[in-house]
Amino acid sequence: MVNPQDDTHRLSRLFMAYRLRWKRRRLLLRAWRKRRQITALCDRSDQIAPDAILCFSTMRNEMLRLPYFLDHHRRLGVGHFLIVDNGSDDGTVEYLRDQPDVSLWQSGASYRLSRFGVDWLTWLQMRHGHGHWCLTLDADELFIYPFHETRPLAALTDWLDDRQIGSMGALMLDMYPKGALAEAEYRPGQDPTEVLQWFDSGNYMIQRQPRLENLWIQGGPRARAFFAKEPRRAPTMGKVPLVKWNRRFAYVSSTHSILPRRLNHVYDEAGGEKLCGVLLHTKFLPIITAKSAEEKQRGEHFANSELYETYYDGLIENPELWCSGSRRYRGWRHLEALGLMSRGLWL
Repeated sequence: MVNPQDDTHRLSRLFMAYRLRWKRRRLLLRAWRKRRQITALCDRSDQIAPDAILCFSTMRNEMLRLPYFLDHHRRLGVGHFLIVDNGSDDGTVEYLRDQPDVSLWQSGASYRLSRFGVDWLTWLQMRHGHGHWCLTLDADELFIYPFHETRPLAALTDWLDDRQIGSMGALMLDMYPKGALAEAEYRPGQDPTEVLQWFDSGNYMIQRQPRLENLWIQGGPRARAFFAKEPRRAPTMGKVPLVKWNRRFAYVSSTHSILPRRLNHVYDEAGGEKLCGVLLHTKFLPIITAKSAEEKQRGEHFANSELYETYYDGLIENPELWCSGSRRYRGWRHLEALGLMSRGLWL
């Protein structure tokens, strides 16, 4: 006997797949239209090897973080960086121009109206990322994964290729110091985790979003300190930063979700564990109070910046995020033991 509910469910899924296919095409068209907003300052993309792992990023005034960001991901095995600078005036552009494995573009257009830089990167990924494993990161994110000290990214992507897995997820883990944020000391090139030694290990909420089938993770010190009364407004922490790229792919919301939505299936739907990494989020370096004042005035980092005024105000006040429940960072095995990272079947 045919179950009418099964037919309804099947038709509903087919209709949703149709709508998302057109959404993906609109995002790709949008990126194509925005391509003229970026100008090449130093295009070395002709040096990209056929098997190179690429890193894409949009950034502004990140000179403090750049030396370690680049060195860390070079050590992992990134072969080339494709970066869009959005109006830096702190030496970021000059520094990136001198890096032989960096191709650099610049835009003076609105970061917010470019979907927070995603439109610009989508165009570059269409042109240069097809067929490559691509990391898409912010300058304040350091990608780590099980065995990352001894196994290069190429070993990881080979393992994923062998199992026909096209994407890998990661939890964005906010790292912070003990004491007021602006009182810590950090020098360019230093490992940020030597200063940002602490994180929250257990106050996370996880939902599976039915539309895009991605994980929506909220929690950590930002939810605890700035969104305690309205936790559902806290930033989302789940991302899909590593993807075997195809020119028909498009991120929907930063790297929190992607189309086609099968790439969002970075979790085990049967309830087990699947290989995943962590993005060590170095947002809370000592410059955070000054940058928060600037970004509050610019209003470029949130779709509705007025809703986040109290968040910026809280950061400007130079708070202390450390609490009695904070955990000291001790490496990826510690994160795995706490359930924040998994090696899955990768042994």
